[in-house]
Amino acid sequence: MIYLDYNATTPVFPEVKEAILPYFNEVFGNPSCIYSLGKEAKEAIEKAREQVAHFIHASPEEIIFTSGGTESNNTVFKGVLWALREKGRHVITTQIEHPSVVNPAMFMTELGFKISFVPPDTEGIVRAEEVEKAIKKGTVLISIIHANNETGVIQPIEDIAKIAREKGIFFHTDAAQSLGKIPVDVERLGVDLLTIAGHKLYAPKGIGALYMRKGTPFTPLIHGSGQENNHRAGTENVAFIVALGKACDLLKEKLEKKENLRLAKLRDKLWQSLCEKLEVVRFGHSKHCLPNTVFVGFKGLNGWEVLKKVPEICASTGAACQSGKAGISNILLAMGVAPSVAKGAVRFSLGYPTTEKEIDEAVNLITERLKSV
Repeated sequence: MIYLDYNATTPVFPEVKEAILPYFNEVFGNPSCIYSLGKEAKEAIEKAREQVAHFIHASPEEIIFTSGGTESNNTVFKGVLWALREKGRHVITTQIEHPSVVNPAMFMTELGFKISFVPPDTEGIVRAEEVEKAIKKGTVLISIIHANNETGVIQPIEDIAKIAREKGIFFHTDAAQSLGKIPVDVERLGVDLLTIAGHKLYAPKGIGALYMRKGTPFTPLIHGSGQENNHRAGTENVAFIVALGKACDLLKEKLEKKENLRLAKLRDKLWQSLCEKLEVVRFGHSKHCLPNTVFVGFKGLNGWEVLKKVPEICASTGAACQSGKAGISNILLAMGVAPSVAKGAVRFSLGYPTTEKEIDEAVNLITERLKSV
């Protein structure tokens, strides 16, 4: 099995697994308790908070642990918008967002909010000037994905954040896909809120975080006791919080060693090899893109048919396949890609464990199986 779907989820780093084991049996105390077992658990949480904050150049008190990227995005759209409702009820986002942004945004329309969805250009980039045009009286939040989960295209967050800051509008970016693949610095980006998903970072599923700049208005999404500095009630998931912190430390080291550049070389080899042997197109900007992602269109085929012919390869189509029917990516349609071309989309996303041998084998398998089609 050749795994090339790291944008969907990642395996847990061995070092991460080892780090969390003591918190299932030895240090199992409730972090809210004052005796030693509780204090040790609390200390582990605060250490992880520092690790996550250090990874994105934030302050520890600006990190809120959540159950994952979806909860973080929902917290922004429900908690922050509700706190801002008296100031205005207009939100700007894009047509290339993850459903965990689109759906809570649409939910807020039931509470009187208006949503503007800015389209991307043909290369999958949302232009800052188009976002600026969408601003109007009552705009209180702009939310732009940092790197799209399908195309891997990186958005001009710094430029858009500058516009938002000048106009006094809060700015959020969903960095679930970009974090760990490229350097992410909340100060340089200029964002007020940033979403983190643990299972995209070689930590377990079920853990994430939300960066919230000091002074950002907020109403808790989950009410109860005073955990997470009164931002998110509920007894903390200590083991998985430790896992997220450890994963952030490991990925920081990999980025410092430029290991992401190795991924970029493997990605380029995959793309170039497919180009030499098959009729394919590439979706999205080839330079403003994550180092691990290539979204390929196989001409004259359906993406799900391609994947069925190479069951040894784990990859994704542009949209989920249900009941054997081919779906077409909404992202590609928003980019203006013709449905006849978009239906052939397959996303290959590499990870730090990916080897050159796996890329060679994947290309050979795809070429061999598609020759007769």
